[in-house]
Amino acid sequence: MLTLRQIRYFEALARLGHFGRAAEDCGVTQPALSMQIREMEEMLRVKLVERTPAGVRLTPIGEDAAVRARALLAGVSDFERSLRDHGRLLQGRLRLGVIASVGPYLLPRLLPELARRFPKVEIALSESLTEHLVGELVHGDLDVVILSLPLVHPALETRALFDDPFVLAVPEVAEGYPGPVVRADAVDPDGLLLLEDGHCLRDQALNVCRHADARRLRRFGASSLSTLAQLVANGQGVTLLPDMFVRSEGISLPRVRLIPFAPPAPFRTIGLAWRRTLPFPEDVEALAQAITASQP
Repeated sequence: MLTLRQIRYFEALARLGHFGRAAEDCGVTQPALSMQIREMEEMLRVKLVERTPAGVRLTPIGEDAAVRARALLAGVSDFERSLRDHGRLLQGRLRLGVIASVGPYLLPRLLPELARRFPKVEIALSESLTEHLVGELVHGDLDVVILSLPLVHPALETRALFDDPFVLAVPEVAEGYPGPVVRADAVDPDGLLLLEDGHCLRDQALNVCRHADARRLRRFGASSLSTLAQLVANGQGVTLLPDMFVRSEGISLPRVRLIPFAPPAPFRTIGLAWRRTLPFPEDVEALAQAITASQP
């Protein structure tokens, strides 16, 4: 019968792609880890990994096994957590992830609100891109993540929290945008500035400006909304900014004119994601209410 130890060893090997690094991650010797993987393969009568001079490569069966191993280990972690924390997520350590285009504008209000509502909770924050946070959530390294919806993953549940409208930011003296409102199809694609690849906000902006060809856009490698706003202020182009950012930074945006979109105004939906196996439904709902109350 397979053991949790073998599954943990295999998951580490699949994640790191190297016997030495996987052994170090698991706190065992490389021969011990290698032996457990071989025993696992012999027991199942399948080939999970291909050993190469550069490391290891998962077989097709190994790829599927790695996905199942991560889900299983996350479930075990949630089971242990439910017993250790007596069924409460907000009375212990909460591992909270938040995407980079939300964190700086929501967290200054959210963290004091959480401390007021749940004085026993200890927050461990992780701010990153959606793809990284979802990976950590699925693997059991995070409890919940605040991100932009929709998100479809078989291991995760989601809940919408609030909508965050977009506005168009143009240089103060920009020509071509005279009105009090602007239509999405009137945005000049040649002057559109976006965040670098990997940010969900980039994809959302392209979805709003469907006529814009991503291949024609100038690449500045901007990794923050503040950088985009400064580029606009210095006449480098126009960009879409979420209302959450504008409410937090609006008074600090000299030489930038903010124009609302004509109805129906485009927006992104901010929501919460967590594993289906997380055994704290009441605490997840309480957290969702606290986040909604903390929006800028």
